[in-house]
Amino acid sequence: MAENDDLIEAAADSPKRLMDFLEKDSPRRAGLTDSFLSGLLCKVMKSHPLSSLKNWVPRFVEKMVEKRGPQSAFNILSRTEVSLGFRRPSLALYDHALHTIGGAQKYGCTLAHALRNSFDITLVGSKPVALDSLQKWYDLDLSGCRIKIVRIPFYEECQGQDLIDPGIVDLKKDNPFHVISRESGSYDFFVNNSMLEMVYPLANISILICHFPERGRSRFFYVDRYTEIVFNSLYTAKWIEKRWGVSPHKHIYPPVDMDYPEKKGEESIILSVSRFDPGGNKQQIEMIRAFEKMLKRHPERTQDWRLVLAGGSVDENPYLEKVRRIIGQFPPGLITTAVNVSADELKSIYARAKIFWHLAGLGQSDPAKVEHFGMTIAEAMQCGCVPIVYKGGGQTEIVEDHVSGFVFEDVEALIQRTLDLVENDDLLVRLRRAALERGASFRKSRFITETQEYFSRLLEGYRLDS
Repeated sequence: MAENDDLIEAAADSPKRLMDFLEKDSPRRAGLTDSFLSGLLCKVMKSHPLSSLKNWVPRFVEKMVEKRGPQSAFNILSRTEVSLGFRRPSLALYDHALHTIGGAQKYGCTLAHALRNSFDITLVGSKPVALDSLQKWYDLDLSGCRIKIVRIPFYEECQGQDLIDPGIVDLKKDNPFHVISRESGSYDFFVNNSMLEMVYPLANISILICHFPERGRSRFFYVDRYTEIVFNSLYTAKWIEKRWGVSPHKHIYPPVDMDYPEKKGEESIILSVSRFDPGGNKQQIEMIRAFEKMLKRHPERTQDWRLVLAGGSVDENPYLEKVRRIIGQFPPGLITTAVNVSADELKSIYARAKIFWHLAGLGQSDPAKVEHFGMTIAEAMQCGCVPIVYKGGGQTEIVEDHVSGFVFEDVEALIQRTLDLVENDDLLVRLRRAALERGASFRKSRFITETQEYFSRLLEGYRLDS
């Protein structure tokens, strides 16, 4: 590119020279990027009165479309507009599960909350969801953000259900997520919060937030097309490198903000908070069986204790229906569910519970089915619940065994650790204090600060005049 330096410098001196430069197709031969061409355009527009460019700019755009295609022309013009201060940068955050309650969705919505004063934000989903619902579910202020639903015909016509499962895509046919790829090209920044490797990003800056690499490389693998990859835990980072062969860029633990200053109206409750995954990956049924086994073996020691299963669910969930049928076999009130409750309702349940169970990963050989982080574990700790979690995945990055909770490898150990807490108030109090302290390190305020600093750096590099 050095041999073209004089030509490039001259091209930026005047609109006519820049147009002549484009006419000769020099950008292609010089290997210039859209970013560099945005810089040339920005320099011309800064050094000349806008009134003198009103006819020239449309011709420049037409030439860019001719030489580099419409998407490239759009990206060049968009970056120039932001660099010149004509408008705020736009950001789209896509999540194919935005319409369901979940930890990954809370991560994405909190990111939108953190950035809404710096970007014009559009939350893109593929199934209907209201902004008010998102604010209620996650106790977030998303004012100023907008919702856009981009339906995917493949899932509307072939699946006909509320869940969008990327695992059913036929890799021999067309990629159904190309409709999302096309949408991504309408923004300055595109954030893929779905960890969907099948979405090809077209925006100037693209971020893939990976909560776990669920599938390997395939015909529709576009992870290496993203500007940067953000990961939610060290466990996830390890599997990104192992399964995808790429190195992620930025580690930001999920946002957790369920603080309660003290336990109020505490009851003998063992609590689980997990999505009622249609595939049963969160293992609520296994929890019921473990709880039943503990009660039968130790009826006197577990008298008055009950199990509460809370979490989000899609409509028409056969797994949740099965859970409820099993619960119906027990005495009323012994095991209960709390489905799709508000943030305030969930906080109230946390405040009354003493012990928290999390079994995701137990008996699983697929690393994708082991908890990738475990936001609800940190929520429980912030509310003074002592966690007992499966020893695997990101859960061990949260709970320090025998310090701020317990980790276990089988159901027998789960039962024994629970009995230890049931019978020893001093142990319960000691671990509760440590859990509160440990849980504080995952607060939402920390996530917001890290997110704002990260995107501020990206935005500084995006603006050509910075």
